[in-house]
Amino acid sequence: MTEKLTKTVHITNYYHKNSGGISTSYNALMAAAARHEREMALIVPGEIEETEVVNDFAKIHYIPAKYSPVFDKRYRIIMPWQYLPGGSHMRKILLEEMPQMVEVTDKYTLSMIGAMIRTNKFKQLGRPMLVHFSCERMDDNISSFLSGGSIGKWVSRRLMGNYNFPSFDFHIANSSYTAEEFYASVEAKNNPRRSKWFINKTWRWLKAPRVPIEDRIAVCPRGVDIKQFRPDRMSDAIRQELIERTGVQKDSILLLYAGRISPEKNIPLLIEMMKILTKDADRDYRLIVAGAGPLAETLETEGNKLGERKIVQLGHLDKETLANYYANADVFVHPNPREPFGIAPLEAMASGVATVAPNAGGILSYATDDNIWLTVPEPEAFAAAVRDAVTNEELRKRRIAAALETARNNTREASTDNLFACYDKFYDYFQRNRELFTDREAASRFDFNELLDV
Repeated sequence: MTEKLTKTVHITNYYHKNSGGISTSYNALMAAAARHEREMALIVPGEIEETEVVNDFAKIHYIPAKYSPVFDKRYRIIMPWQYLPGGSHMRKILLEEMPQMVEVTDKYTLSMIGAMIRTNKFKQLGRPMLVHFSCERMDDNISSFLSGGSIGKWVSRRLMGNYNFPSFDFHIANSSYTAEEFYASVEAKNNPRRSKWFINKTWRWLKAPRVPIEDRIAVCPRGVDIKQFRPDRMSDAIRQELIERTGVQKDSILLLYAGRISPEKNIPLLIEMMKILTKDADRDYRLIVAGAGPLAETLETEGNKLGERKIVQLGHLDKETLANYYANADVFVHPNPREPFGIAPLEAMASGVATVAPNAGGILSYATDDNIWLTVPEPEAFAAAVRDAVTNEELRKRRIAAALETARNNTREASTDNLFACYDKFYDYFQRNRELFTDREAASRFDFNELLDV
């Protein structure tokens, strides 16, 4: 008889008051913890050490952390030296919580937590189940911020395959697109020139589970709050408020983008799209941007070249305001072809706004040619899709109706229920096959190529 999973700890660098999809997902999970009466604690970076009680079953522990020195410098990040030493804030919190499961949502500065626990460098904690939640692909991040092409792919596959994957018992991805990176990084058929000797040595050193790869991977898509994002928010008053706030003309076609203004979001596509649409003699297209990020200044500079207030940045918006603006925009545009999941397009669909997005990436978990305008991520194609979404009234009505049905089938309640069910399934498997996950001596002798040669 296996015990039930009732207490979990989730650790991430991606929870910030003004951040997007990941924070939204964790807020939904904490609400679900109360609904299911399961204890969970979230450990995140903060300005000072403090604990926030969210509800009777969920809390947030903040660990003092400095702002990121690279990439998006608006966010604080927890570094390895803040949890590796004995007596650190992280270790004290974990010993206080004594969870049955530790989940890490980070591939970078927090990833050593898995290796630390599984190689017995934190004996007082015992041996909780170790889960890595993947909300993004490393190869996409490296391509956006460092190096693309074959070099970026080689680096990401080696880090994922030799280090990240063997460091955890299980891996959960937010979409099939995100999960593909696991298989691409660990299976021998995807890495014909990889050193079998070296990968076997790293997996032995990390005391990796002696479990088939496919049994350690699951896909759990995120969901949307259809109570907040809904089409009945459309109103003349809010539309007028949006027009006055942005300073555009009353008859302007309002295009909306919501998300980070950063390299991985493919922001230049929006600029190039607007260069085409601003030449339209029949309609006045305006792009409204809700969000912030390192490319905000570039977006402003390029927008000014197109004309006054052709691109208007509103900065970060609270959820209530954002929900109002979704429902009162004419078209929502999402430029990223490598979106891991894409909560913003799903929120737009739930709000009843025509949506244009690339025909690639994690949004294909829910987006089809029946419910939005999917197109190749090129300026001419995006501009054409926007024009069609504006002018083809019959198709617009049909796709919006299908989008609303899609949103109703992908709620945050259904998403979090599915995620808890996934945790339970993995925990049952972990207990029934515990020695395959925890026998360090057996792992140090096992030939892991038996699992990887598929």
